[in-house]
Amino acid sequence: MPTEPALPDGRPATEVLAELRALREADAPTRGGRTFAYVYDAGLEGLDELAADAYTAFATVNALDPTVFPSVARLENDLVAAVAALLGAPGAQGTFTSGGTESILLAVKTARDHGRAERGITEPRMVLPSTAHAAFHKAAAYLGVEPFVVPVDPVTFRADAEAMAAALDDRTVLVVASTPSYAHGVIDPVAGIAAAAAARGVLCHVDACIGGWILPYLRRAGREVQPFDLSVPGVTSLSVDLHKYGYADKGASVVLYRDAALRRYQYFAHAGWPGYPVVNPTVQGTKSGGLLAQAWAVLQHVGEEGYTALAGRVGEASDRLLAGLRSIDGVRVLGDPAAGLVAFTVAGREDGAPDLSLLLHLADEMRELGWYLQPQLSFDGLPPNLHLTLTPATVGQVGPLLDDLTAALAKARALDPVAVDPALASFAAGLDPATLGPDEIDAVLAFAGLGGDGGLPGRMAPVLVLLDALPRALKERLLAEFIGSVFRI
Repeated sequence: MPTEPALPDGRPATEVLAELRALREADAPTRGGRTFAYVYDAGLEGLDELAADAYTAFATVNALDPTVFPSVARLENDLVAAVAALLGAPGAQGTFTSGGTESILLAVKTARDHGRAERGITEPRMVLPSTAHAAFHKAAAYLGVEPFVVPVDPVTFRADAEAMAAALDDRTVLVVASTPSYAHGVIDPVAGIAAAAAARGVLCHVDACIGGWILPYLRRAGREVQPFDLSVPGVTSLSVDLHKYGYADKGASVVLYRDAALRRYQYFAHAGWPGYPVVNPTVQGTKSGGLLAQAWAVLQHVGEEGYTALAGRVGEASDRLLAGLRSIDGVRVLGDPAAGLVAFTVAGREDGAPDLSLLLHLADEMRELGWYLQPQLSFDGLPPNLHLTLTPATVGQVGPLLDDLTAALAKARALDPVAVDPALASFAAGLDPATLGPDEIDAVLAFAGLGGDGGLPGRMAPVLVLLDALPRALKERLLAEFIGSVFRI
């Protein structure tokens, strides 16, 4: 049957590129130092061009088979060796991956399969602090590993090593620590958690996706950083993202293991089909060598002294930012941030309690001034907050940011509070997300301000206040449906 063509007639390259550039104009800026989440920018002249040229040189290389493309093995061996030298122990082995989520998925798979083979565990579980990255829960859902969540200290926001140790049992295949945790930027007590794991024969993974490439260089720049890597007894694996404080393009990460025997559980091999023998170190099979090449090029170019200088700039700016935030009336920094990530909340009442409505009004006011600060909702007794990520490109913006933040907070305090109708909250609490039909979901999304056209309201405070009040299961269902409306075809 005749159908409409899937594509138009071929268009000139200049026209295609012009449309792409026009689309980018609606995005948050990834350079310039005013987007304080999602973006890691070294601010070094020529680094973006180097990464792009390196990617282009290897874009058509298929990293699936290093026997056909031996350059892939050379680049990955170089890259993993650099990570192992910075974060490893003698004999450490690793793999280049597409990002922190894939590195974490592989570490969980390794722990699951190791527990099955070495300890006969058929119903595996892993013990997580409540601040562990959502990627661990994603891995648990994908891989059939039960997550057991342990609350963190409500004052320091660090994992409770004693409570984590008490949660270990005969089914535990993995225990996790973060350096730092994303939400609050604080470092978990790795040594205590790893020692408890080792005593029970349990693997211990350190999620250093954010801090792994900056903490050692902060130490080299003269700051005190407690050991957190594979040099710590009991730590058996570690993940570090090179597209964060390594300043490579996304996605570039490494998962590192104490030895080759443990890394082997990560691999997938299959010879039970009539095609070529398959062995995949990662979740991906076919993949471009471009991301590997650009990460290698960036690390080679910046070098040891360069990363030390960049880390020192972030550390100095963090000191100024924290001092400035603590000087603003009503602002409270959460925990003891250690590696460029900062979370703060705002009190709106005399008792000093965090005020969600005021906090989200503040985020909206800052966005109108051209700043993006990431809202984080309340969870399990932990306060809602705004999250900032400092990079070398944002260090010069600390003063203007603090000035605008002070002015924006005054404006936010003058706005009417946003509240959720108690009757609506009670009604929502009684809904079963699993049984809601499309019409009901559309109605709830529309009420929340997340219409089916995939658009967002100009101010997010009313939407986020409502989301904060919803039960977790309903919140997750609505978020999934909203993303489905954004990618609607």
